[in-house]
Amino acid sequence: MNRLFQKDFWKEIIESITSNGFRTIITAFGVAWGIFILILLLAASKGLENGVKKGFSGIATNSVFVWAQGISKSYNGLPKGREFSFNSKDTQALKDNIEGLETVSPRNRVGNSGSSKVSRDLNEGSFAVFGDYPEITSQMSLSIKEGRFINYGDIDSNRKVAVIGVGVKNELYAKDEAVLGSYIKIEGVNFKVIGIYSKPNAQGDRKVEEESEVYIPFTTFLQAFNVGDKVRFYFITAKDGYSVTEIKENIFTLLRKNHDIHPEDERAIGNFDLYEKFKQINGLFIALTGVSYFVGFLILISGIIGISNIMLIVIKERTKEIGVRRALGATPGDIRVQILTESVFLTLFAGMTGISFAGLIVYIMNVLLDKFAGPETMFVNPSVSITTIGIALLLLVFCGLLAGLIPAQTAIKIKPIEALRTE
Repeated sequence: MNRLFQKDFWKEIIESITSNGFRTIITAFGVAWGIFILILLLAASKGLENGVKKGFSGIATNSVFVWAQGISKSYNGLPKGREFSFNSKDTQALKDNIEGLETVSPRNRVGNSGSSKVSRDLNEGSFAVFGDYPEITSQMSLSIKEGRFINYGDIDSNRKVAVIGVGVKNELYAKDEAVLGSYIKIEGVNFKVIGIYSKPNAQGDRKVEEESEVYIPFTTFLQAFNVGDKVRFYFITAKDGYSVTEIKENIFTLLRKNHDIHPEDERAIGNFDLYEKFKQINGLFIALTGVSYFVGFLILISGIIGISNIMLIVIKERTKEIGVRRALGATPGDIRVQILTESVFLTLFAGMTGISFAGLIVYIMNVLLDKFAGPETMFVNPSVSITTIGIALLLLVFCGLLAGLIPAQTAIKIKPIEALRTE
């Protein structure tokens, strides 16, 4: 083992590897290509993952949307097919009785068609209008560009104020026209504009749609549009350490009980589990990373087999040299260490070359993305962590040992006398 730190030992290894440079390059290429493909696949997978998760940035992913649907089972003398809606009693019941909830946001929306008539002087457009509480900003990605969002002063006083999206502003106002403090009409009712928001993480058509919305205080909504105590749907977020997917059945049970709905009526209450969808996306990228490792490892193994075969050829060419060393007192362990070291050195050199070129390609990709990619790009910051590089290096060492194992065993079986007779 002390030979590992001797200059002559490494000189022998370098001479052995460079004695047939072209053959060494061809052999090393398989390993370099394998690790190159592995790093690029992992970086591409990470870039796609970053792009998709960017769309979720700022959104409380441990959340579920809940809304009322038609009742499909008769219960307690009440017929099926009847309509129902949530109300403020449901809101309080959810807050008081369901453990693990962080935020319960009741929401309303004007109209059934998805959009409402909003006008400013002679300009008019159709936009989604929501009645909300201030907590909604902690649950979704929303950035206030000017002014402020709804607060509890607005809620308690039923103020007719509105926060509009950038898309609403662009359609209803002139470029240099003052927006804050002006008034818009929603279905004929005047509202004072107190804020302008954007959705920085939304992309494509979704961004245009989500920036074309209007938010007004929930209590004002009830009063202005004469909907009584109705809650159209809930945006519910669980606390850290709780899964909303596990909690939501308790939510449904409570709401069914409050409205005399059959306990087994699965249709009466609709839901969209954001946390469940987010977990599915995470699972997809875990699988994609696994495939990247698998494909890269297979290519790497083909390179390792090439190194092993070349090492066997080298052993045959150096049979006489090995015989001389054995005759001069070299132990089987000395021979084994030299062969394994040569194999690991060649594998690591080839692997580091592959990693370097892959790193260069990833760097160029990031430069191009920074320069040409827009906010709608679904491919963001392709990269590979230092931990992954460390794992790749350990894998290379393991593969190098594996490639040199058979040649090393072949070498130590050579008998000195027979080796010295070899021409």
